[in-house]
Amino acid sequence: MRQVWIVMRREYLERVKTKGFILSTIALPVLMIGLIGLSAFLGVQSERSERELALIDYTGLIGEEVAGRLAAFGYEMEVVGADVGQEELDRQIMEDELEGYLVIDDLTLTEGVFAYRGKDRPSSLRRNLFERFVVQTALDRHLSALEDGASVRALIEGGQLDFESVVEETDGEDAEVNRITGIVTGFGGAFLLYFTMLLYGAYVLRSVLDEKRNRVVEVVISSISPWRLLLGKVLGVGSMGLTQLGIWFASAAVLATFGVPFVVAQLQATGLEDVLQFLPGPGVIALLGAYFVLGYFLYASMFAAVGAMCSSEEEAQQAQFPVMMLLIVPFVLQMATIEGSGFAWMDWVALFPYFSPVMMFPRAAAGAVPWWMVASSLVLMALALVGTAWVAGRIYRVGILMQGKRPTLRELVRWVKTA
Repeated sequence: MRQVWIVMRREYLERVKTKGFILSTIALPVLMIGLIGLSAFLGVQSERSERELALIDYTGLIGEEVAGRLAAFGYEMEVVGADVGQEELDRQIMEDELEGYLVIDDLTLTEGVFAYRGKDRPSSLRRNLFERFVVQTALDRHLSALEDGASVRALIEGGQLDFESVVEETDGEDAEVNRITGIVTGFGGAFLLYFTMLLYGAYVLRSVLDEKRNRVVEVVISSISPWRLLLGKVLGVGSMGLTQLGIWFASAAVLATFGVPFVVAQLQATGLEDVLQFLPGPGVIALLGAYFVLGYFLYASMFAAVGAMCSSEEEAQQAQFPVMMLLIVPFVLQMATIEGSGFAWMDWVALFPYFSPVMMFPRAAAGAVPWWMVASSLVLMALALVGTAWVAGRIYRVGILMQGKRPTLRELVRWVKTA
């Protein structure tokens, strides 16, 4: 195992010291956090700045209430009489004494139409805010004159569909939150697994191919067995992948811990607890880690075998197509049923070891399959890993020293039998 450790350490250090690893692993998350934070800060500051507004109410009925609602949201509102005139307010805007003003008239009460006058067009957020408060105020005035105004408002707002399950549920609201969390986590996890297994598997292939083309492996193989060399490469690249994912997850945790509360508090959009309840729990994250480890070793073994079979980059690109299809097909199937349901037979397809990382994890995160199917998929992946590693190791043992034309399928079978 000391030889495996040496190869693993070399592969790991060789990659984590590169500029590409540093940029993609450290600079990219920091840049993303900085951009998100800067965008949120500028958005908040933009909405907080220049909030001195006036309001002309030609109806004399809803101006004070509209101003009160906007003032509660942080605007400095002044309701002026119709005698002031728009010419005077326009002058104040041109001399930067006022940012803008709202004009409410009889058409506002009947059709919800009103005007905003200022130098600059209001942002989408501010426009929606003005429209919501003015229209709601006008609508409330009409509904207040009706005996069943509350029921009419509920009907106007669209009502809602309440799902009633024939299966007894202890807590419907918590179940719905868990379902939404599972769908979002499952989709993100499936994409992450697909991307990382493809990326890190390609790293293993390129490492094997480079050493084979440079004839370095002919020197290395004299002091270490091919099986140990293959295991060290897979473990080294896998450790690099875990390091990269760990940094990314830590960056996401920092953003969720400090960035989300700041944005929520500043925009006053919703409560922080409403956001945090949709974050995945430690059990789901641990399950994601299990599928990543098993899936990575499964595909890395196949990519290593492909690298040992080929002598050039062009041959490797053609030979790796069947391996890539084992990742693309389940990803397409999963996107067709993003909630992990809809076709019962897909749950059984997800048990196929090479499909399980991309298809079974989203179903497990969404609670769409029973626990025994999740456990069975992990066991089948472990068994498939043993078989795949055994076959890949025998192909690697022969192919790593072979040069020339890429072997045919019959020759690969002979390598497996005779290695």
